[in-house]
Amino acid sequence: MSSKILPPQPNPVISYLRVGKLLYLSLALFVLESLWYWAELQKAWTETSVIIIVFWLWSFLFSFIHIYLVLMDGLSRYQNYKRAKDQFYMYGFKKRIAETYISSKCQRMAAKVAAQELGMEDEIKKYYTSRGVKWYHYIPYFMVKEPFFLFKKSFWCRTFLEKNYKPKIDFKNLQLESSL
Repeated sequence: MSSKILPPQPNPVISYLRVGKLLYLSLALFVLESLWYWAELQKAWTETSVIIIVFWLWSFLFSFIHIYLVLMDGLSRYQNYKRAKDQFYMYGFKKRIAETYISSKCQRMAAKVAAQELGMEDEIKKYYTSRGVKWYHYIPYFMVKEPFFLFKKSFWCRTFLEKNYKPKIDFKNLQLESSL
């Protein structure tokens, strides 16, 4: 890859938003939903039975907790993106690298954004298509294979608590050097 001219690199904030665009759309929905449930809970607090209060409280907490989970998932997918971008740059497009990120729609999006920013978008799309991945495969494959995934430490670490990845390549600096 180093012999090729690097495509223009976006601001990291743009990359962050591209990686998690589906997550941030759902985040907006969870915020709106939480506000609605909170308003219903406040009305129920003074006017209705305990059962209705518990229902609205449960609904509010469910939605509110999802705000945090979506934010953590977005941060984790950004770590995947940074790692994938380094790997694709250092080794070129390799099926083995793309396979690492095939597990969920969000991980595939992280790898696709990384590949796109390096000019490898066609290769990764062809690879995922050849592996049978469809545009509507939103549910992570591991959830179908392992119904008790919620009780596995690896699920929580890989989905919401991905360790911070410090990129090995400074793409902005590399782009500036290649343009000289």
